Amino acid sequence: MEHSNMILSQEGQLAYLTINRESVRNALDQPTLEEMVEKLEDIKKNDSVKCVIFTGAGEKSFAAGADIGKLAEKNALDALNPENMQKVYDYIEAFPKPTIAMINGYALGGGCELAMSCDIRIAAEHAKLGLPELNLSIIPGAGGTQRLSRLVGKGKAMEWIMTGKMIKAEEAERFGLVSQVVPAEVLKQTVEELAETILSKGPLALKMAKLSIHAGYETDQKTGLLIEQLAQAVLFGSEDKNEGTNAFLEKRKPDFAGK
Repeated sequence: MEHSNMILSQEGQLAYLTINRESVRNALDQPTLEEMVEKLEDIKKNDSVKCVIFTGAGEKSFAAGADIGKLAEKNALDALNPENMQKVYDYIEAFPKPTIAMINGYALGGGCELAMSCDIRIAAEHAKLGLPELNLSIIPGAGGTQRLSRLVGKGKAMEWIMTGKMIKAEEAERFGLVSQVVPAEVLKQTVEELAETILSKGPLALKMAKLSIHAGYETDQKTGLLIEQLAQAVLFGSEDKNEGTNAFLEKRKPDFAGK
């Protein structure tokens, strides 16, 4: 039976994780985060799922941040909780399968931070993103101060966070916060076409590319190049590399086994 706050559905190789709290603009609270992790654990074990798509119920919100009513009850120790929002998003960022945020409306605060923890972000034209936490005299505490600056640059991150600006989808695309902006009526189709393109690649290579980018970005270039080299060594010894090269030479579609 599905939990009330999260809906997990599968369409072919794609798993859709939908935040199902439309009455509160899909605000995120601790029970919702816990259900999200439970669903992701199920997805991780499901070999038929190759890609995860996060979205929100309805047409207005992807996820409108943390539940403010619950936020008022937080104390200093809650920020250090090992199962808090920051740790959940770290888990999503390191998830072994590709992840896409299908931003179908407001993505604010923790919702914007959730989108940033995904590998790729596609937004509907009417979507708005932002980190307005300073209006409550707190900061984006689920990775926002770190991921936003890495995506759009330190200066623009300073501006958006310190002003709490609500960013239109077009501006978010211009500065690299989202990869693509499309009309709402073709959002799902666009995401599925992107996922199909990604999944046509070797699954082991996808894992190694994701690992190399994330690990390399957190270190100096020389160390990053070493990580890249070691990942490539793993792939050079794989069956999929042989299949990929043979399929190219034989002008046929590769049949990757993920090993």
